[in-house]
Amino acid sequence: MLKAVIVDDEIKALQSLSWELTNFSKEINVVASFTDPFKALSYLETNTPDCLFLDIEMPTMDGFQFIQKLQNKNFPVVITTAYNQYAIKALKNEALDYLLKPIDTDDLEETIVKIKKFNAKNLTVDKLEKILLNFNSSTNTKKITFNTDGKLLFLESNEILYAESDGNYSTIFLTDGQKIVLTKKLKEVNELLPPDTFFRIHNSYIINLNKIKEFLKTDGYVILNSNHKIPVSRQKKSDFLDLL
Repeated sequence: MLKAVIVDDEIKALQSLSWELTNFSKEINVVASFTDPFKALSYLETNTPDCLFLDIEMPTMDGFQFIQKLQNKNFPVVITTAYNQYAIKALKNEALDYLLKPIDTDDLEETIVKIKKFNAKNLTVDKLEKILLNFNSSTNTKKITFNTDGKLLFLESNEILYAESDGNYSTIFLTDGQKIVLTKKLKEVNELLPPDTFFRIHNSYIINLNKIKEFLKTDGYVILNSNHKIPVSRQKKSDFLDLL
């Protein structure tokens, strides 16, 4: 049974869609419905349905703004509207499907099939991710795991030169010249790196201690094997010297 949430500012349209979903399919259970999109967003912060049926034309917040404000996007969104000109825009806004009111039974059945396929695929991906993470944590040569761009990266310590902060983002520089951008602050990245190998030498930099080629004491810089020049902050200098 698929758990569905409906958001539509018109109470009659909401009740009609709820009735259609309940009566035309035994595979969907409407667990919540909202005429107020703000209350719906609040609900979805702590609840994850199997699908969301979302109206476009709402006075306080249209459906596309609603999608952009969604913090949790781990479920498919189906756009429902009486205006077919929204179809292309709906798909560009990562909606799984588009239903034109009044909703046709055949169209609804096709949408349900798409929802089930979407959820089955995501369930498989989640299971595989857990298997990979559990395997990595149980091996003797545990790798460093980064989650980025919809994929998991497993790296050896010696593959990483340094990490650099860019506000709410961080960039990992690898020995082969690749760069990996993470949606994590440098503090979060630092927590993922083994402390016996990596050191936060500056508010904006974490270096691999095994990749240091030179330390310029007077200038306050380290030179890595890759010839990258990384500053050493005054606050970190004493701790860094103790490590050396």
